[in-house]
Amino acid sequence: MERIKISVRKKMRRIKIKRQTNKTLEQEASARKEIIKRYFNSWINKDINIIERHFSQNIKYVECYGPEYNGKERIIQWFNDWQKENNVLQWNMKRFFNRNNVIIAEWFFECETKTNKHSFDGVSIIEFDGDKITMIKEFQSKSEHYFPYKNN
Repeated sequence: MERIKISVRKKMRRIKIKRQTNKTLEQEASARKEIIKRYFNSWINKDINIIERHFSQNIKYVECYGPEYNGKERIIQWFNDWQKENNVLQWNMKRFFNRNNVIIAEWFFECETKTNKHSFDGVSIIEFDGDKITMIKEFQSKSEHYFPYKNN
């Protein structure tokens, strides 16, 4: 009988530890999502602080149309240069997916340059080490959708 009680206690402890671990992982994911939201808003607000605080020194950033920036120093330079003549009008989050140290964010982006207004849907794969972003890789898709088989 004593063996059964010990076995049950061990199982209960494992369940408690698993719940605590899951809660910690959920809290970590929530904090990372908030960092991403603040980063996207930093482009609208022209606020460099989130990059300075939450980008790792050796971050790799690949934009959806080709440019790649290696290191926080280059990203800060790009951010400041881009902000001189352009404005982000919207960078709205749609959904997040979380897996270990990676968050995938689906979003809508709209900006205004000297000559045009641009908008598109996108997805970012964002890797973290603690609360530091170590890699962002973006992909884009046209925002305007059509239905070729609508009448079928």
